[in-house]
Parts: sequence; C-alpha cells; structure tokens
Amino acid sequence: MSEPDEEKLAKTYNQALKLEKAGRLDEAAAVYAQVLAIDPDDRGGASIRMASMGRGPQPQKAPDLYVETLFDQHADVFDNVLVEQLGYAVPAQLRQLIGENGIGPFGRVLDLGCGTGLSGGELRTMARFVAGVDISENMVALACERDVYDELYVGEALQFLQSADEDEHWDLICATDVMPYLGALEPLVGAVVRQLAPGGWFAFSTETLPDKVLDGRDFMVGPFQRFAHGEHYVRQVLSSEGLAVEIAEPITVRYEQGRPIAGHLVLAKRTDR
Repeated sequence: MSEPDEEKLAKTYNQALKLEKAGRLDEAAAVYAQVLAIDPDDRGGASIRMASMGRGPQPQKAPDLYVETLFDQHADVFDNVLVEQLGYAVPAQLRQLIGENGIGPFGRVLDLGCGTGLSGGELRTMARFVAGVDISENMVALACERDVYDELYVGEALQFLQSADEDEHWDLICATDVMPYLGALEPLVGAVVRQLAPGGWFAFSTETLPDKVLDGRDFMVGPFQRFAHGEHYVRQVLSSEGLAVEIAEPITVRYEQGRPIAGHLVLAKRTDR
C-alpha cells in the first residue's frame, strides 16, 4: 500500500481535531472520514475518535498502526506522563494483589504490552524467567534499559501469542493497560489460554463505564479514546475460554482531567476442560 500524503493527512487531521474540540461533532466526523480516506491504515486513530464521539461504529480493536505510532511517539515521556501525571499504579497494584492472595512464585511470566517495563519490574522477583512483548519498538528499547526481562520482543500481542511455541507454556501471562486498546476480547483471551500452563494465571486490567453509559453494550470507546468493558462481558469471555475468575478487584486505573477512571484488576486461572 502506498504511503499517504503526510502534509495533507496532518492538515486534515488537525482540522477534524479542531472541530471536535469546538463541539462541532458532526462536522468533525465528516472530516475524520476524509482522514480515513487519505490513510486507510488509520495511524492517527480517526476511527477511534469517531466512535468516542458517537459518530461512528465501535471498532473491534484500535488499529495496530495507531497504537504503534502512539507509543513510539510518546515513549520518552511515557513513564512521567503515565505515572506522575495520570497516577497510573496498576503494576504495583497487581504485585500487591498477587502477594496478598498467596499466588506464585512463577516459573515463566509473559508480560503482554510490556511498555517500558513497569509490570516487569514489579514481577521480576516473583518469577524465574520473565519475557516482554510490545508493539512499539521504542518502548521495547526503553524496557531493555530497565534490565528486568530475560527476553524482549517487538510485536502485536495477539500475533505474538498465535505464533509462539505452544510447548513452552507460561505460568502467568499479564496484560496491564492492554484491554483499553481492544474492543472484542475473545481473540486475545483464547490465544492466552492456549499458551497458559495447566493451572496458569492470566492477570489483566480493564477500564469500565457506568451501566447507564454502556447501555447493554459489551464494550465501547469511552470519552478518552480508550475501550471500556462491561464486567459481565469480561467474565463471560473468560468463562467461555476455560478461565475461572478468582479475583476481580475494582480499582482506579488512572486519572484523566483530574477525574478517576474506574476499572478492574482481574486474576483468572486456567481450569481443566
């Protein structure tokens, strides 16, 4: 596929963003549609912004190039923004939850969407072997500098799981801050189960919205361009794939514009089928 006209793409995207911020949502959606015509790969996440405004269909997931571009661009300031400005502490919360419930230690741990290594750093002392994978090459480079992983890979989480050797099972697969970039969870959860050792654990965080906002939907793109999931849907997907929910702890995932973003920290165990 040919590369888009970068100058035209940037001009059109900025026009749409300006209209969106001015509250002219119908006009913004029309211009975002032009953005998608210029760049069908959607590296700017126009489809996500349209869904967030209620002016487009709910995607099944965020476009891979959008996620890759987003994190490549923000890798150098990622820890500062996420931890210091947005109050993100899910990796530490995960470590505490695992410890409080007497789970582990683990032989092999896989950190999906490892980013700069925040979760890997928390889990390092609980595992003999820790591997990380992230779609952003720049993020993986920073994770390498943290020196908490035995192996690191650049790749999209689902594709990595689907191509991994099924003979090398994992005792714990974690995915902190991954689900907000996925709508439908079935593909990832199914792939996770196939890679888990018998009795292995899947630990992950989600974001959610009030029932009246979700309005019966399993998932939707929320006001900050991230997917929110209904707890009923999360439990249903896990159960259908042979995972028993042992813990589903309500948490504050982060803060946006000073407001807490609600979510869950989930620990699910592979059961014998």
